[in-house]
Amino acid sequence: MDARPAPDGAADQLPAGPAVFAGRRTELAALRAAAARPAEGRSPVLVLAGRPGSGRTTLAVRFARDVAADYPDGVLFARLSAPDGGRAAPGQVARRLLEQLGAPVDAMLLPGAGEEGRDDPACVRLRAALAGRRVLLLLDDVKDAGQLWPLLADEPGCLVVATTAGPLTGIEDIDPCILGGLEQPTAVGLLGELVGGNRISCDPVGGADLAEACASRPAALRLMAGWLRANPKSAVTDAARELVRVTGTVGGAAKAGAVKAGAVKAAAVKGGAVNGGAVNGGAAGPGGLNGAAAGNPAGPAAGGGTPGTKDAGPAGGAAVNRRRTDGVPVGGTPVGVTPAGSPPPGAGSADGKPVAGAPGTRPAAGRAGKGRKGKAGAGRPAAAAGPGLRTPPVAPATGPATAPGAGPAAGDTGDRPRVTLPPGAAEPVPVPDNDPLIGAFTLLYGTLPPAQARMLRTLTLAPAQIADLRTASALVGCPAPEAAAALAALAGHELLGEEPPAADGTPRYRVPGRLHPRLVQLREAVDRPTETELARARLLERLVRLVDSARALLDPAGGPAPEPLPGPLRLRSAVQARQWLLGERDLLLGAVADAIGQGDLDGSAGRLVTALLRALPLTGAAAPADLHQLHELVLRVAERHGAPRRAAAALLNLADLHVAAGHWEQAAERFRAALEAAREAADEPACARALEGAAGCHRALGDAVRAADAYGRALALRQTLGDQPAEARLLARVAEAHVAQRRFEEAEREYRASLAVLRRLGDEQGRAAVTAAVQRLREQVDGGW
Repeated sequence: MDARPAPDGAADQLPAGPAVFAGRRTELAALRAAAARPAEGRSPVLVLAGRPGSGRTTLAVRFARDVAADYPDGVLFARLSAPDGGRAAPGQVARRLLEQLGAPVDAMLLPGAGEEGRDDPACVRLRAALAGRRVLLLLDDVKDAGQLWPLLADEPGCLVVATTAGPLTGIEDIDPCILGGLEQPTAVGLLGELVGGNRISCDPVGGADLAEACASRPAALRLMAGWLRANPKSAVTDAARELVRVTGTVGGAAKAGAVKAGAVKAAAVKGGAVNGGAVNGGAAGPGGLNGAAAGNPAGPAAGGGTPGTKDAGPAGGAAVNRRRTDGVPVGGTPVGVTPAGSPPPGAGSADGKPVAGAPGTRPAAGRAGKGRKGKAGAGRPAAAAGPGLRTPPVAPATGPATAPGAGPAAGDTGDRPRVTLPPGAAEPVPVPDNDPLIGAFTLLYGTLPPAQARMLRTLTLAPAQIADLRTASALVGCPAPEAAAALAALAGHELLGEEPPAADGTPRYRVPGRLHPRLVQLREAVDRPTETELARARLLERLVRLVDSARALLDPAGGPAPEPLPGPLRLRSAVQARQWLLGERDLLLGAVADAIGQGDLDGSAGRLVTALLRALPLTGAAAPADLHQLHELVLRVAERHGAPRRAAAALLNLADLHVAAGHWEQAAERFRAALEAAREAADEPACARALEGAAGCHRALGDAVRAADAYGRALALRQTLGDQPAEARLLARVAEAHVAQRRFEEAEREYRASLAVLRRLGDEQGRAAVTAAVQRLREQVDGGW
């Protein structure tokens, strides 16, 4: 039960993980064995599936640290969801992974510059950057296969470890390791380690009762250990009794039903056929990497259930026909409908063994153990067998799995697509009220001092729910040392997770996604709306001051420095300021997007946008995609407030970003929109700039006629405004458009007009350039061009 550090520099991107790790030896062994198998084609994928609180992320991080030395080119980490269950776009994830990899993230990766999904330019660049490398990618909380597939490179030397709460339907050759509760001795031992002293060892019956009430799930166990530490005079049996009282059922939701409320949806259905246990061969070993043991279609293993439950599903039946507690079929398939590629009714025998030749099956390499009364199927893996139960190892299945619609059957030599994505995105997996995780949280939350409880509720307002003493003190309006102490105390109670520290070593923490919805409910019920709005406003103003202070350190001559922040909040040097801006960039952008999305703090959000647009380019590593996002937010606010001049400026900046990337069609569209907004605002200089930009796009696209027309209209406006340098430039541009149309006399006339203006301005460098263009034109005409 120890926390093992990663090799130096090999896993810096990974979350810290809990200080005490217990159990999961069989799962770790199965993951190592799967990672060591030879791979061909694309990167192999290991999937850890489990309901919230099952410890899937902790296990994935532990595995990644253990094998980090085998991947010398890096260990990358990304979350593919927000704490509220939102879904991150694959292109956004790919850009962040590219930055971790040290690959260039240039203007070619602007959002919207290409198709979505696998053809997103950032996803294409990521897959190319991974070619020839040995990299481990840990992708946490994948919502569906549509997120994962664009990130998979055709590089067998890389390894992808994905955690998920539901099936990744459609990607071929994914064998999920489904996590349930810990074995009872391990669960009791974890309680003893976390509680300390001899309270658990002196009351083994109480420890077993408490582990059972927690369904032996790590998150609930950790929270109840915190409750015991907060109540030193309470007996362990009291803790078990209180948890049973709060959840309303013995053992919580896992005791009441194996897979309630969308637990591990359909036991990791693969391509519409059951991949997690119905008819997919034997388990890959004691850890059950192939899902569940042969013939256990949707048994308690899927959610860490208890033997004898009635929700396991019929023996040999497809797990997709089970329903969640909200009445929606698990896995998204209506009850009574057999998914494409699934075994037909009767494909499995009465004991759950697959029938030879049934569609979507693989031959089992070993026999499962004998079924127990009240269980569906003939066996289940030790990983999810529940306290005190073990399943003998089963030899790994052989032969490739075939996803529905994936092409020829096994043995056919034809080419097969490796993915068949289902329509739509997966819904967030809910945590029911009678789940032991929620019960344990409710009990522990009730022991918190009011200041810590308020801090925990308010941290749901932090960007990405990640906070340090700088942001936490602003949210609750307290001194930084008090905020630091409260954060550390909440982390000690397992109510916050530790994140990699900030650039200056400041500890950072994150509200776990499994607790976020409940904390939002508490905040909305307890805190007044005015208090919440004030907290958000304080956060934005704090971020503005931090960004301005970073800008002042990076560019002391760029303007007056802001009022210094208190000592614990202050950035000390230009190096630290640059590292802080780059390290906190995602959170800063998230804070702006959230504020503008809610629409009630546009003033503070606008100041933060302005500060970021001034500071990020000073880092020398400002990603064009980030600047694109900021200008998009400016445009959104301008349109909401009916400010066409600001909208035109934002559109022009967006167009310039697309021009820098060579995305001429997108740039032309932005320039046209900017022209309309500038006309509405009667802003003639902006109109001229938009026309000139659109003309350049037409020229790049080979449309010389439209380019000449737009240049001419921009020239007329510049002449009206008396802008002679722009007039000289545009005269030369019109001449170039005439040359492209073989209108040589008109071109020479415009060149000579440009020379006249440049002569009046005394611009000798400009005159030399235009004179050279005239000379080239004459040579072309004399040569019969």
